[in-house]
Amino acid sequence: MTTYKNIKGIEIKYLSADPPAPNAGQVWYNSTTKVVKGAINGVGAWASGGNLSTARGSGSSIGIQDASLFVGGENPLTTPSVFALNESYNGTSWTELADLNTARQGAVGSGTQTAGIVAGGTTPSRLEVESWNGSSWSEVNELNVGRKNAHSFLGGLQTASLFISGVTNPPSTTSAAVESYNGTSWTEIADVNTSRRQFAGAGTQTSALISGGGATTNVESWNSTSWTETTELNTARGETAGAGSSNTNALVFGGNPAIAITESWNGSTWTEVADMATGKNNKGGTGSNTAALAIGGQPGATTATEEWTIPSFTTKTFDTD
Repeated sequence: MTTYKNIKGIEIKYLSADPPAPNAGQVWYNSTTKVVKGAINGVGAWASGGNLSTARGSGSSIGIQDASLFVGGENPLTTPSVFALNESYNGTSWTELADLNTARQGAVGSGTQTAGIVAGGTTPSRLEVESWNGSSWSEVNELNVGRKNAHSFLGGLQTASLFISGVTNPPSTTSAAVESYNGTSWTEIADVNTSRRQFAGAGTQTSALISGGGATTNVESWNSTSWTETTELNTARGETAGAGSSNTNALVFGGNPAIAITESWNGSTWTEVADMATGKNNKGGTGSNTAALAIGGQPGATTATEEWTIPSFTTKTFDTD
């Protein structure tokens, strides 16, 4: 039975063991260790993840932190320099799966580890789209506007995704075009206010956020109907990556030149949080703003991945003297 102990005039729970999952702000006295403890909001940090089988950057990221794909990409130091490779991550290690039909870099990915799509990139026309069923890739309906270096995280599902901005086929110009996918065909919808390339993105087909690109701090929010400019990043960056589940929940990390700074978005404000261990650009990014994965990157190319995690709480011991 829970009892209470008065310490410094504050009545708190008197427990024989720490609770397994306390709420942030909860305080208790541990009668076994004879200390006062409390739960505070967890603090995010990056830690090393499993290494890719093949070093590369500019690949397409699909899925969540512990169940993801990294598809295609490039390593300018090898021949061939552009890959059709497809690697799967289980939270510990990467495994090579069936290759794309067409090698590409600068493409975008969406969906899950077992049901995804990869669109655009440095294919012959930049229009080509491939669909993944968990074991093989098949070609599906093409984009209306061929592009590469678009949104680094399409956001959403295999059958409900966005393709945002990017660089068109020669003549290479930055496009403001946005296309929506319903699992069968692509439809052009409202353009972004500022065209961009190699930027970070987060969210879904109906609630998305795009950040940076081309060394800018500009950020735009999507509400399923229109794009609105919102609070800018603290640090300008292009060739960056991101993660997040909506236009009010996002993380931006990496960028050119070899930026390690990470910023977190709560729907109104960007806050600098813990830096990555190694600053890289052209990384893959996927997951949420509490559990993200940064994959590969450049300059050169790397096999390294980093995992971003925010624990739900951290236990703190208080001085009771």
